[in-house]
Amino acid sequence: MDLNLRNAVIANVSGNSKEELEATISDAIQSGEEKLLPGLGVLFEVLWEKSPESEKEEILTTLENGLK
Repeated sequence: MDLNLRNAVIANVSGNSKEELEATISDAIQSGEEKLLPGLGVLFEVLWEKSPESEKEEILTTLENGLK
Protein backbone atom coordinates (compact mmCIF):
# COMPACT_ATOMS: atom_id res chain seq x y z
CA MET A 1 0.00 0.00 0.00
CA ASP A 2 1.53 3.30 -1.11
CA LEU A 3 0.29 6.04 1.23
CA ASN A 4 1.25 9.62 0.54
CA LEU A 5 1.12 11.20 3.98
CA ARG A 6 1.21 14.75 2.64
CA ASN A 7 -1.82 14.18 0.41
CA ALA A 8 -3.67 12.31 3.16
CA VAL A 9 -3.20 15.15 5.65
CA ILE A 10 -4.25 17.78 3.11
CA ALA A 11 -7.30 15.74 2.09
CA ASN A 12 -8.25 15.29 5.75
CA VAL A 13 -8.32 19.03 6.51
CA SER A 14 -9.29 20.51 3.16
CA GLY A 15 -12.40 22.62 3.49
CA ASN A 16 -12.06 22.92 7.27
CA SER A 17 -12.98 26.21 8.89
CA LYS A 18 -10.46 28.26 10.86
CA GLU A 19 -12.01 26.93 14.05
CA GLU A 20 -11.67 23.33 12.89
CA LEU A 21 -8.06 23.90 11.84
CA GLU A 22 -7.27 25.47 15.20
CA ALA A 23 -8.86 22.52 16.99
CA THR A 24 -6.85 20.07 14.89
CA ILE A 25 -3.60 21.88 15.64
CA SER A 26 -4.36 22.32 19.34
CA ASP A 27 -5.39 18.69 19.75
CA ALA A 28 -2.23 17.47 18.02
CA ILE A 29 -0.01 19.62 20.23
CA GLN A 30 -1.84 18.87 23.48
CA SER A 31 -1.91 15.13 22.90
CA GLY A 32 1.89 15.06 22.62
CA GLU A 33 1.70 12.03 20.34
CA GLU A 34 4.76 11.70 18.12
CA LYS A 35 2.69 10.21 15.31
CA LEU A 36 0.90 13.56 14.85
CA LEU A 37 4.11 15.54 14.22
CA PRO A 38 4.27 14.74 10.49
CA GLY A 39 0.74 16.11 10.06
CA LEU A 40 1.73 19.35 11.78
CA GLY A 41 4.74 19.45 9.49
CA VAL A 42 2.48 19.25 6.45
CA LEU A 43 0.35 22.10 7.80
CA PHE A 44 3.51 24.14 8.40
CA GLU A 45 4.62 23.40 4.83
CA VAL A 46 1.32 24.78 3.50
CA LEU A 47 1.66 27.85 5.71
CA TRP A 48 5.23 28.45 4.56
CA GLU A 49 4.49 27.94 0.86
CA LYS A 50 1.47 30.29 0.93
CA SER A 51 3.07 33.05 3.02
CA PRO A 52 4.58 36.18 1.49
CA GLU A 53 8.20 36.96 2.36
CA SER A 54 7.20 39.45 5.07
CA GLU A 55 5.18 36.80 6.88
CA LYS A 56 7.98 34.26 6.50
CA GLU A 57 10.25 36.71 8.33
CA GLU A 58 7.66 36.97 11.11
CA ILE A 59 7.38 33.18 11.32
CA LEU A 60 11.15 32.84 11.51
CA THR A 61 11.38 35.50 14.23
CA THR A 62 8.67 33.75 16.24
CA LEU A 63 10.43 30.40 15.88
CA GLU A 64 13.80 31.89 16.77
CA ASN A 65 12.38 33.54 19.90
CA GLY A 66 10.47 30.42 20.87
CA LEU A 67 13.59 28.27 20.66
CA LYS A 68 15.76 30.48 22.90
